[in-house]
Amino acid sequence: MIYITGDTHADFNRFKNPILRKLKKEDALIICGDFGFIWDGSPGEKKLLKKIGKLPYNVLFVEGTHENYDLLEEYEVEEWCGGKTRLISGRLRQLMRGQVFEIAEKTVFTFGGGQTDDIYELQEGSNWWQREIPSDEELREGLDNLKEAGNSVDFIVTYEPPAKMQDFLIGGGDRNHINTYLNEIYDNAEYTGWFFGKLHLNKLIPPKYHAVYDGIVVADKTKLKKKKEPKEKKPKEPKVSKKSAKTDKKRGKFDLDDADSKDAVKLEHIFDDGDDGDKSEIPVIPEEKNGARLHKRTKNKQEED
Repeated sequence: MIYITGDTHADFNRFKNPILRKLKKEDALIICGDFGFIWDGSPGEKKLLKKIGKLPYNVLFVEGTHENYDLLEEYEVEEWCGGKTRLISGRLRQLMRGQVFEIAEKTVFTFGGGQTDDIYELQEGSNWWQREIPSDEELREGLDNLKEAGNSVDFIVTYEPPAKMQDFLIGGGDRNHINTYLNEIYDNAEYTGWFFGKLHLNKLIPPKYHAVYDGIVVADKTKLKKKKEPKEKKPKEPKVSKKSAKTDKKRGKFDLDDADSKDAVKLEHIFDDGDDGDKSEIPVIPEEKNGARLHKRTKNKQEED
């Protein structure tokens, strides 16, 4: 299952929503930007990140315009589910820009980042980072990855809305180049649902566009079956039937290594030439006759030269 929500702004209460109790190990909650828990690097913040990473489902986020990019970029980039991510803690990851992932058996295209509206009131490196704006390389990589996926995915998750959605929802506000870029994907890609944050709205624009804020949307409710690992089969030891064992005894077959067998063959020294020469050993062989057991015993013979 995949659930999607909007800006959390470092508010842990979002994770206390009862609906999230349904999510299991392979499921995911995706946040559409402004995650906000990576901001000051304090011990309390690090403790919260570990707490989120220990939740029983994957918590995934695309970055918005209220992230500390200096701290975020300290985490190493690694591939996960087909795309580039930053592992934050446990099951908590950042989904990087322009990637196509396979999450809970669904394909998801992600594109975080945006442009702050009140940029001139902020200070670079303190409460605003230039790197919130996607680079030309990231824009190209996104289109290339979509093309490789056949321009078809199940879901698209972004921070900014495509230009047409922004115009529809806020009456033709100022567009930025990210809105225009996403509009190209809006027109050319195939998808069953598009989810975006930023606007602080909980609204469905039929049939498949979702502005998400503090609500939680069920994007996919398919429950994945647990994968059972095949058990190794131990080779069966051959069983000897009682009937077969009795037949073997009647035919004079005995186990010489079986110390507990009553029919064990005893060995006797019957030749002794009186010196340190060769000595021969002849077994006493049991026989059965008329139901009574008889023993043939060999007699010692000594030849004189």
